[in-house]
Amino acid sequence: MRDATPAPALHRRSFLKHSGALGAAATIAATLSACSSGPESTNETDGGGEGADRTLTAVIGYGNDQSWDPLMTASAFSMAANHHVYEGLLDTDPISREPYPALATAIPADLRATTWRFTLREGAKWHDGRPVTADDVVFTYGRVLDRKTATLVGNFFASWLEEVRKVDEKSVELVLRFPFPDGAQRLTLAKIMPKHVFSEAGALDGATTGRAVGSGPYRQTAHHPKSNTTFEAFADYNGPRKPAFRKMNWLTMVDAAPRVAKISGASAGAQISDNIPYANIAQLEKSGLKVEGGAGMNHLFLLFDTARKPFDDVRVRQALHYAIDTEKMIRAALRGHGKPASSYLNEGNPTYRRARTVYAHDPDRARALLREAGVSGLTVRLMAVNVSWIVDCLPTIKASWDAIGVRTDLEPQETAALFTKLDQKKDFQVVAAASNPNQFGLDADLIMHYNYGPGNTWMRYARWEGNSVAKDLFRRMEAATREPDPEKKKSMTQDYIDVVAENAVIYPVVHNELITAWDPEDLTGVRAQPYPGINLLQAKWA
Repeated sequence: MRDATPAPALHRRSFLKHSGALGAAATIAATLSACSSGPESTNETDGGGEGADRTLTAVIGYGNDQSWDPLMTASAFSMAANHHVYEGLLDTDPISREPYPALATAIPADLRATTWRFTLREGAKWHDGRPVTADDVVFTYGRVLDRKTATLVGNFFASWLEEVRKVDEKSVELVLRFPFPDGAQRLTLAKIMPKHVFSEAGALDGATTGRAVGSGPYRQTAHHPKSNTTFEAFADYNGPRKPAFRKMNWLTMVDAAPRVAKISGASAGAQISDNIPYANIAQLEKSGLKVEGGAGMNHLFLLFDTARKPFDDVRVRQALHYAIDTEKMIRAALRGHGKPASSYLNEGNPTYRRARTVYAHDPDRARALLREAGVSGLTVRLMAVNVSWIVDCLPTIKASWDAIGVRTDLEPQETAALFTKLDQKKDFQVVAAASNPNQFGLDADLIMHYNYGPGNTWMRYARWEGNSVAKDLFRRMEAATREPDPEKKKSMTQDYIDVVAENAVIYPVVHNELITAWDPEDLTGVRAQPYPGINLLQAKWA
């Protein structure tokens, strides 16, 4: 309720809207927004309607033009959206990551058992009106476990899940290779897909390019790559987290300036935005927005092509890490909202232990390692994603490498374009990109398997999986996964992370905080995530 508010306490954001006090700023904001938001016809933010029926407009600081296949994507935009469109047998709370029944009616009573039985929710329907059945679950897990398909999420299931079988039309059993209680949280990653839709020839190509048909509280109504994706409440949804918004319009804005303009000032056209630049936090707070951060695994990492000299030499990879002035990067680019990586894991992870190899800024050591490797006159072509905070970090990397005699050419580009090149096995030297395995979960076993493991997508990019050190690492990882004693498993995981740190094939430079901003006059129940994207399944109009 906004009426009966004493005049002196008028919300600053409302004041700016109604008084025109920021008229000039509004003009700039509108111009920036128009330049970056895509076709006007696809970016209307009020969506018609009033009060509780109006459209919620969100701004996402990542592209919506990567894969939307829920079993294949690591896209921040599509993963966040898919949590609203699809359901797993179990889903997890976006912050605590505690599992709760979604398509299934209950969590198995004994998570240490090697068979988990699930009954599907009565009346669950797909967005096209067809009923959800056990065949859909078997179809989905068939993709997950098919080694030939090699889905991204398959890497989180293959070691411990043997098969998924149909019991009857509304029941399935998951057969585990060994007791694995942590698997319950991972079931949210296997978003159940309708067999009658996605088993058709070519249908999975549609899922890749943006088609989404789920059983969740919101159904996708339009998808415009590089512009926006729209959703509306699914009238037949009868699950645990009901839709609170009649319609939603999610805008993709990778560039920071138009993203900030869209949520601030007199022309504000959105109620919430993720990926808020650190430089704008104070400005947005003064305008009346709620601005909160989440610290977790989010990081800038370096990926090396180890099949290409001299990056096959571990000393060269280490030298380039030692050369980076991470403290300067944190001051200049992250405005203090970050920490130098001292392990693959962030310091807040329960399995964290400082690695044996920590890449503190040491240019003398970097030069010595290059001399030992017999490398001089090196020129590095650093390809990078164009995520705004990554772009802010690139000048520090270049200055640091130039300072040790390594000429550095920066090539920031759209995320989809960069990873298309990697998928096509195009030539590269070093890639700098953003990553946050916390999108998938919090347990260290899952986090490490995201980047490392035989047949892993990232290992194919790095061309390292055939290395003898890599093969030994994978054996260590498998043993840790199977270890039933939690403390011993933790120690085994910490030990193999030391191997990952020493070899620096795919390794973080800094871990940073992610910032979300929203209008508390409009929204309640929002929680800032420590990973990209937003989750509005518990939010509602204020």
